[in-house]
Amino acid sequence: MKDWFIRMFKGVIIALGFILPGVSGGVLAAILGLYDRMLHFLAHIRENFKENFLYFLPVGIGGILGIGILSAPLEYLLANYQVIVLWGFAGAIVGSIPSLWREASSKQAGQHTRTDLTWLIGSFIIGGLFLYFMPYMFGTLPANFATFILAGALIALGVLVPGLSPSNFLLILGLYSPMLAGFKSFDLLGVFLPITIGGVLAILLFSKLMEYLLEHYYSRVYHFIIGIVLASTLLILIPNPKSAESISYAGAGFGTFIISLILFGLGVLLGLWMSGLEEKYK
Repeated sequence: MKDWFIRMFKGVIIALGFILPGVSGGVLAAILGLYDRMLHFLAHIRENFKENFLYFLPVGIGGILGIGILSAPLEYLLANYQVIVLWGFAGAIVGSIPSLWREASSKQAGQHTRTDLTWLIGSFIIGGLFLYFMPYMFGTLPANFATFILAGALIALGVLVPGLSPSNFLLILGLYSPMLAGFKSFDLLGVFLPITIGGVLAILLFSKLMEYLLEHYYSRVYHFIIGIVLASTLLILIPNPKSAESISYAGAGFGTFIISLILFGLGVLLGLWMSGLEEKYK
């Protein structure tokens, strides 16, 4: 029973990857020691279905609880303390980097090759530029049933691809605030249903591909992930004039920056602690 509640708590944490800017559900699942088994389950859904379903049931319950519990306070905090909150999130992501760095070389006796580092630097530069200029290329999208299907697909990809933050893309596309409002009000037909449809479609289409990439290019995939994580974390702290939901430092005083730095440090400690959970419960 204790293990059941631990997995439910992990589900609550993974739900943060669905709704927090700059946070990846896949990274959180990897940190918490659930990612490999979850990916295998999704890629081979009929294999040991009952056993895997019962194992991940508390994770799913925790994820739903996390979305329901966290959406309202998150909406309030981002509306009133955006700079402080986003710096705290960024710190938590930075704290997870050492765990990802160790995982990236775990199948190579702790070695990071020149090719691996090229993938990391390349994904950081190219991924960062792409994310920053997305609003210039695509603009913002209206919030409706079809675009929430897209949101669901992005959320699922954020679970399948550690390091991909769906909230970053949703912020850039102008779908983040409408999604958060829908979660808060439990809009089942207008928000939850299309997001579920998009998520299921993305899982069916991409889970086997992701499993294949990890089986054959494990180290390169993880170095690519680290580059994306670093780029997306940096970008949530940089204002983007083309994105209405981008961070804004207008009106932020000295006290705000001090508190932001303190929360950044606490976030780093939180990220390191969550990484320690992986070693304990993996």
